[in-house]
Amino acid sequence: MLFSPTGVSECFREWGDLEKDYQQIQDTHRLYRVKLEEVTKLQNSCTSAISRHRKKLKELWASLQQCKAKHPEQKLSPEEADSVADIEVAIAERAVAFSEMEAFLPKKNGLYLTLVLGNVNVTLLNKQSKFAYKDEYEKFKLVLTVIVFLFSFTCRFLFSYRALDALFNFLLVWYYCTLTIRESILINNGSRIRGWWVFHHYVSTFLSGVMLTWPEGTLYQMFRNQFLSYCLYQSFVQFLQYYYQSGCLYRLRALGEGHNMDLTVEGFQSWMWRGLTFLLPFLFFGHFWQLYNGVTLFKMFQLPECKEWQVAMCGCSYITLFLGNFFTTLGVVYHKYMMNQDKPKSL
Repeated sequence: MLFSPTGVSECFREWGDLEKDYQQIQDTHRLYRVKLEEVTKLQNSCTSAISRHRKKLKELWASLQQCKAKHPEQKLSPEEADSVADIEVAIAERAVAFSEMEAFLPKKNGLYLTLVLGNVNVTLLNKQSKFAYKDEYEKFKLVLTVIVFLFSFTCRFLFSYRALDALFNFLLVWYYCTLTIRESILINNGSRIRGWWVFHHYVSTFLSGVMLTWPEGTLYQMFRNQFLSYCLYQSFVQFLQYYYQSGCLYRLRALGEGHNMDLTVEGFQSWMWRGLTFLLPFLFFGHFWQLYNGVTLFKMFQLPECKEWQVAMCGCSYITLFLGNFFTTLGVVYHKYMMNQDKPKSL
């Protein structure tokens, strides 16, 4: 409720209360700055201690391996052999523990983030902030997937203007660039994203940029409808993936088997086997559509009237996407199949 003074005395009294509040705010802010400096010192101390300890562990590991290699004839007692094995296991476990600790400590950005953002610290220092950023990333992907679907539908069936196509391709460039930045920040904060799916977005950014620069002409019109139809299908599959993968992640986390920073990303992930595998036909059809796009573009490149360099660049990009997506998905399927074969069959 706003203060509505009815007299000068009330104004003076209100000003006195505000002065007291201001003093409390100053004291609180002063205490905050002191604590912040303490936290910064603790962060630097912890980071340095982890670095020193990791270096000593590396030296110890190298010494153990060197002793094994130089003196194979020396037979250790069973107790000594067990102790050496325990040390090696503990060193491996400690490396994982340090990685989890560093997820809550400031760290240097990778090359890509350094080029884009500079030396800005992007490490989120509590679980709530990490989860909030991850959830915001998921919502961003879902909203943009719907927008791309509607935009590509409009360009494919309603309006055929080069300027509108350029706006659509610019949207794709911005979308994939934003994804690469956000995913780099998520990886910096502990998300386990397969390296291919990050590289996939770099290739998609390049492909969208090349499509944006492709000038109006006969060859562009030859490929336009095929490209927009592919974008429509891709958005539809990504929409299906989001809801299916988010359901799988929810079940895994409820069972305590999923990582809290796991994401729904393009492609087929190993944790998606918990439930139906109905996405496989859609994914493989999309992969072969990428191959079809690449073959179509290389055939267009051989035409005598082809003068645009964009045709070959787009063809190479689609072939790269097909090879990476197809063999990554196939590898996950094969790996899971072999794991199922190794499981004992019940009567």
